[in-house]
Amino acid sequence: MAGHTIPHFQNDEGHEQIEIGAREFMCVGANPPHDHPHIYIDLGDENEKVCSYCSTLYRYNGALKSNETRPAGCLYEAA
Repeated sequence: MAGHTIPHFQNDEGHEQIEIGAREFMCVGANPPHDHPHIYIDLGDENEKVCSYCSTLYRYNGALKSNETRPAGCLYEAA
């Protein structure tokens, strides 16, 4: 099985937008138990998209690594 990992991002702080270094990712909303269904988002040729559940605007920033966010701390890591 391939080891392709898609980063998951969360927005506990309620940021209007989060810059990310990935073009394919999952949005979980807030951390569990306040999360929404974990949805796959593919930016494709665009540089930004809004999550249809939590309305977070995700904006691609090529200067960031795939697991980095601006503001920092929005990478979701399951316990």
